[in-house]
Amino acid sequence: MLVPVKWLKDYVDIDIDTVEFADMMTMTGTKTETVEFFGEGIENVVVGKILKIDSHPNAEKLVVCQVEVGEGKTVQICTGAKNVSEGDIVPVALDKAKLPGGIKIKTSKLRGELSEGMMCSANELGINEFYVDDKSKDGIYLLNDFDGMEIGKDIKEALGLYDAVIDFELTANRPDCRSMIGIAREAAVTIGKKIKYPEIEVKECDEEIDFDVKIENPDLCMRYGARIVKDVKIGPSPYWMQRRLIEAGVRPINNIVDITNFVMLEYGQPLHAFDLNQVKTGKIVVKTAENGEKFTTLDNVERTLDDKMLVITDGEKSIALAGVMGGLNSEITDETTAVLFEGAAFNAENTRRTSKVLGLRTEASGRYEKGVATETSKTGVERACQLVEMLGCGRVLKGIAEDYPTKQEKVVLNVNPSRIIKNIGAPITLDEFVKILEDLEFKCNLKSAEEIEIEVPDFRLDMEQEADVYEEIARIYGFEKIPSAQLEGNVTAGVKTDKQKFMDKIKETATSIGLYEILTYSFVSPKSLDRIKLPLDSAKRNYIKLLNPLGEDTSIMRTTMMPSTLNVLYTNASRKVEQALVFECGHTFTPQEGLPIENNHLCIGMYGKDVDFFVLKGSIEKIFSSIGFEGYEIIPETNNSTFHPGRCATIMYKGQYVGTFGEAHPEVIENYNLTQRVYLGEIDLDLVYDNSDRTIIYNPLPKYPSTSRDIALLVKKDVYVGQIEEIIEANGQGLVESYKLFDVYTGSQIADGYKSVAYSITYRSKDKTLTDEDVAKVHDKILSELETKLDAKLRTN
Repeated sequence: MLVPVKWLKDYVDIDIDTVEFADMMTMTGTKTETVEFFGEGIENVVVGKILKIDSHPNAEKLVVCQVEVGEGKTVQICTGAKNVSEGDIVPVALDKAKLPGGIKIKTSKLRGELSEGMMCSANELGINEFYVDDKSKDGIYLLNDFDGMEIGKDIKEALGLYDAVIDFELTANRPDCRSMIGIAREAAVTIGKKIKYPEIEVKECDEEIDFDVKIENPDLCMRYGARIVKDVKIGPSPYWMQRRLIEAGVRPINNIVDITNFVMLEYGQPLHAFDLNQVKTGKIVVKTAENGEKFTTLDNVERTLDDKMLVITDGEKSIALAGVMGGLNSEITDETTAVLFEGAAFNAENTRRTSKVLGLRTEASGRYEKGVATETSKTGVERACQLVEMLGCGRVLKGIAEDYPTKQEKVVLNVNPSRIIKNIGAPITLDEFVKILEDLEFKCNLKSAEEIEIEVPDFRLDMEQEADVYEEIARIYGFEKIPSAQLEGNVTAGVKTDKQKFMDKIKETATSIGLYEILTYSFVSPKSLDRIKLPLDSAKRNYIKLLNPLGEDTSIMRTTMMPSTLNVLYTNASRKVEQALVFECGHTFTPQEGLPIENNHLCIGMYGKDVDFFVLKGSIEKIFSSIGFEGYEIIPETNNSTFHPGRCATIMYKGQYVGTFGEAHPEVIENYNLTQRVYLGEIDLDLVYDNSDRTIIYNPLPKYPSTSRDIALLVKKDVYVGQIEEIIEANGQGLVESYKLFDVYTGSQIADGYKSVAYSITYRSKDKTLTDEDVAKVHDKILSELETKLDAKLRTN
């Protein structure tokens, strides 16, 4: 919030350096972002009056002006500005003048004519042209409408360009500080002064107000007050008010609108002014809008409302969006002669919803969203009427029309001051404790050293519990005064859990075999389940919806990680990455009553020239081997719609589903705009963790040599190598040390419906050197069982 120090001094006697004051405010919890000094660098610039304008004899686009600059002195200035006329009051930089940015002005000749200075624009004086009227934009800053513009007067004094503005960063829990009065309260207690509140006394005329106010939704509008001003004269507000608004970041409009903005900045109470002639029913009704109702706001945009939005109506039509913006049908214009001032307290959540749904954020909505004290609404209207009378721009009618159905409840806290002082760790006496709270305008009833009753002022909407009192005492006492103390307690070394180590081992193994780890969001789009061809009756379509998603693409919590992995593969492919092998250890979420079940999953995805089904299968087996997961089965899967029929397998463990892997279905590949085969796998790591044996057993080096035998078997095509390996293991009689599949062949030498499968089997005994007879006995047994159970025969050609 921008706070002009000169304005702040109306409420607090600040008698210290501005920078020092800003630093002190930071230390008591009102953080200073910047301190800006207006008028810095301006020298020898005065108020001048244009007496005569002549055409430049040597330049069509220039004119020669005779300008009075005080003490009977006239200077000649050449300018190309198009907005000046004889009699205009303007800022004049004289010879040897200085302007912001280090600009120096000196007497010179322009196309042969003497120019003894320069008439200044608003920008050249450091005033943003956003805040000036249209007549002064893109030209000389015209001062004709400003009071106190004495010819020859130093421009800094005339325009008040000697002020400092502090930009405070306010936290969301302190809406009371979003006002000059709120900052003044903090300033007063920070520097040990008393705050001076404006004395509000409205001079009313004899005419009584005849107007009704009714609130139909007291939960959404707690209080609504209205006062009427007649014989209104619309015009510019005085310069002192305009200057304060400009320094606070608000553009002056006209006297009535400026008054509402002035009060909003002063008290933090948003006000709105209606053209009373457009409220012809003589009443205000506060209610929710009709669903689908069309309403044109002050920015001339037609908006569609719903039945949850609160509107201000005249009983027949809507004339304002409550707490957000007024309507075009009741705006203040130059023809306005009677004004209705509105001061209200609206529900913060409802105001925020209306603002968000309509995409319409204003100064008023920003304040109402964070909370405005109910008691301030009447004060704001009274202050506005006082300013109307002070500026002489209208006649205030006697009385106020008000509906106040929902009174603001007083908040009373009972806390233990001794405990608070002890925990803060500073030598604060009970008297100091009470004084700090009373300086902050809390009412205190000290019952004992262990109990104090605190009545919270209406404007402190953030005070809810004892922890809030800790903060108030500590920040005002001074954080820098609290002695430093060493932390006490036992130090415990942090170690990873067994499951964390398990996950680390998976990641370590995956990266060691060439996979790259990825990290994706747990929030996905519901359309992603359609893109992977998930059946409509799949349990994975039972997902959790977010109440406040950032968008449709992140509106649900994922039940499978495959869409996220496919998105990563698409990103790589679209950037011409020829090969990608990725994995992610993440979570999926299953809804249940209460909090959802959070499952640990491993998802692997890959594509590339040398990538196929067996590369993916080998990667999974390598990971399983590293974490001691054994005894699982790999079973062909033909009914999974996400995968290619016949190129997919399911992993089972003792009848429990572990995961699925294989080649993605062509339609899935097309849905992700991929142009080559993609291989995916997703595994339930919780089940793997529960059934893995991570005990490492060391065996001594073998004493006796090994021997090997190669076999080439002719088997039917529907025989799986897993069946062959089961028979080898079952009949090894403790002598089969290892076996390895090294060839699968189908071709012209193999009969139709058959394939050749070749294994190398290694034999070794722990007790002796094996003879040919020892090996032959076991080897023949294996061959016999293969023939009996699988009709496997040794290949002869």
